[in-house]
Amino acid sequence: MSRLLLVTAPVLVCLSLHAQTQAVSISFRAMAGDRDLVCGQKYEGVGTTKSTITPRDFRFYVHNVRVVDAAGKEHAVQLEQDGKWQLDDVALLDFENATGGCSNGTPDLNTAVKGTIPAGVKAAGVRFTMGVPFEKNHTDLASMPSPLNLTALAWVWNAGRKFARLDFSSTGVPRGYAVHLGSTGCTPNETKTTIPTKCGYPNRTEVDLPGFDIAKDSVVADIAALLRDSNVDEGGKMMSGCMSGRETPACKPLLANFGLDGQPQSFFRSSRVTTASLR
Repeated sequence: MSRLLLVTAPVLVCLSLHAQTQAVSISFRAMAGDRDLVCGQKYEGVGTTKSTITPRDFRFYVHNVRVVDAAGKEHAVQLEQDGKWQLDDVALLDFENATGGCSNGTPDLNTAVKGTIPAGVKAAGVRFTMGVPFEKNHTDLASMPSPLNLTALAWVWNAGRKFARLDFSSTGVPRGYAVHLGSTGCTPNETKTTIPTKCGYPNRTEVDLPGFDIAKDSVVADIAALLRDSNVDEGGKMMSGCMSGRETPACKPLLANFGLDGQPQSFFRSSRVTTASLR
């Protein structure tokens, strides 16, 4: 009898724990206006010059993902630890597949954040932070597990990682236009191996999408909305763009649309996007 109890008791505990949570998968979608973003395809009418762009890379990190119920209470999503896309409370969304000009990327896509929330919670909204939390951002790239070990998303070491990377070619800048968001003004910064204790501009975007239905909606990252106030043809033959510097004129409208410097973000929106979206 004792041996039987030792075998069955853990099973009863597991069933009880399982009943306390429910699985969730929050869908993300990369778009340029009303079209899905695909490596190698051209997208017209972008930015102040109505340029035509072709994506080369598009990835970003999120953390602190929360589901909001009808009463306004937040419920943290406990992320699935999959060993590739999600680590602790950080997830990487990846919309390039190493084809059609996205040669700096990898073949695999990741378009959802997966985890669990308390059983019985019904989502009436979703909130998250775009970026990597400070304590994980300023770590040695080579010593961190995936997805925090990607060289393509490494900033200068003591500044951490690129929270978002958007690369594309445009009509006026065929060699490439880059939008890289990350923390700046980090100190101390005497050497590349000095771990900073603070950053003047953390550049982490807080996103709140009320009315979000996990079963039906997608979080849309709309690069046309992000670039709407930018001249993506400016730069000529040399690679151009924004590396998060406040002193760079090209960064001002981008940082505003990311939702930084006290401005409301316009990069993310929720949408009941169907598979019939234009491509």
